[in-house]
Amino acid sequence: MRIKRLYLFLIKSYLGAFFATFFVCLFIVLMQFLWKYVDEMVGKGLDFLVLMEFLYYAALSLIPMALPLAILLSSLMTFGDLGERLELLAMKAAGISLFKIMRPFILFVLLVCVGAFFFSNNAMPVIQTKLWTMLLSMRHKSPEVDIPTGEFYQGIDNYNIYVREKDNNRKLLKDMMIYNFTDGFENAEVTSADSGRLKMSEDKKNFILELYSGESFKNLRQQQRQGNIPYSRESFKYKEILIEFDSNFNMLDASIVSNRYLAKDMKALAYTLDSLRIISDSLKKKNTEEFLNKRYFAKDLYNPLKISRDSLESYAAYSIDTFLNNKSVHQKQEAITSAIIAASRNRADVSFYDAEKESTDRSFRRHDIERHRKFTLSFACLVFFFIGAPLGAIIRKGGLGFPVVISVFLFITYYVIDNTGYKMARDGVWPVWEGIWLSSAVLFPLGVFLTYKAATDSMVTIRFNIHWMSGMSTVSGMGKGWRALLEILLQLLKLKEPDPPTSDENDDS
Repeated sequence: MRIKRLYLFLIKSYLGAFFATFFVCLFIVLMQFLWKYVDEMVGKGLDFLVLMEFLYYAALSLIPMALPLAILLSSLMTFGDLGERLELLAMKAAGISLFKIMRPFILFVLLVCVGAFFFSNNAMPVIQTKLWTMLLSMRHKSPEVDIPTGEFYQGIDNYNIYVREKDNNRKLLKDMMIYNFTDGFENAEVTSADSGRLKMSEDKKNFILELYSGESFKNLRQQQRQGNIPYSRESFKYKEILIEFDSNFNMLDASIVSNRYLAKDMKALAYTLDSLRIISDSLKKKNTEEFLNKRYFAKDLYNPLKISRDSLESYAAYSIDTFLNNKSVHQKQEAITSAIIAASRNRADVSFYDAEKESTDRSFRRHDIERHRKFTLSFACLVFFFIGAPLGAIIRKGGLGFPVVISVFLFITYYVIDNTGYKMARDGVWPVWEGIWLSSAVLFPLGVFLTYKAATDSMVTIRFNIHWMSGMSTVSGMGKGWRALLEILLQLLKLKEPDPPTSDENDDS
């Protein structure tokens, strides 16, 4: 099959913009990710290779977020450039419809969608397992010790260290006070020293604290029998204290995150969902039988008044007040106390069963959300292409100016709607499919509308001054630019065509 030269030209124009915008978008979302987890990396003394490996897996895990934005921005830029250079107009004048022009792009985006699904299903579980294993390992790593002056430092387990001042040239700590709670708070060992040094052992698993000219005091409460509490007191000119402190980076076992919903493919998710559905149904059935058949209508419960339905002549005319009036005060108190205890026990059991059921249902929703997300990524790429391509043909502006503004606005809208639907689905307010597919359902009609307008040449004509793009660097230019952007957004929301431009405005429309 011979590919037409026109299609080669179009694909060549698109691929450059696609890969460039993809890596830019990936870098932006990666910076946002690092800002969120910067506390896990700073001050831990991590090796450069460990940090690079963590960034590598973090970047791979953020591809599902960067890919739709890259497709939207690259489509908008490519068709905007074609429209601005009048190449799109020339192709239409030659009898080539917009759908024929979009044919190679549609084929490429479909391949990207299929690849995105297999990436989410096959690669993402492995990437998420590696990423979260590294993140948990970094959280468990002990931070670097940097003892401040004038306050107690508690960064070492079971130790409180106070230093009045430091001599950085000699690496000396002066006027030290060390509290050792290894044997418990009541048996704390207090050590004061004129000066000292803190250094790491060769295996990086212990600290060696060298102390000079000081005293040590320790309670010996475990030896107390009766009378005064024994203690020990020691004066020294030089003393070494060995403190356990593992500063090495130890990778945790990947099995601790292998059961998470993020680490499962479609087959594993389907199996887990079936298991959780059976567990949820069994819990519901068990709780119903427990409370209806054994608690409220059972005959073998503790009943100080010996009341049963069979012992009553007329159950419909039964009145608890009338029945209690015939009992003694002791029997009434015993009955009320028994009822309060039974109600408290039932309430506690209901809360426990409800928490157990909610935990299972929450896990079920999380797995179901992850299963739907395998498909929403691919569909979002397709939706964003059918928004960006016709919108670029409509506005006829390429480059990184106006297309970036439009792309950011649309992606923020998509992200807010998607995040809202995700939270609704996660909390069980909405069905999972409704919350996860909400963003695609909202933006899909916009893509259909823009594609129809661009294909039939009854485009949403938007008028703005071409010079506002070049004046965005100034304050007045930014004001004109945002006013023009607001006009565009309002016209898109109204979904109707404005008045056609005059002959003097054809170049600006």
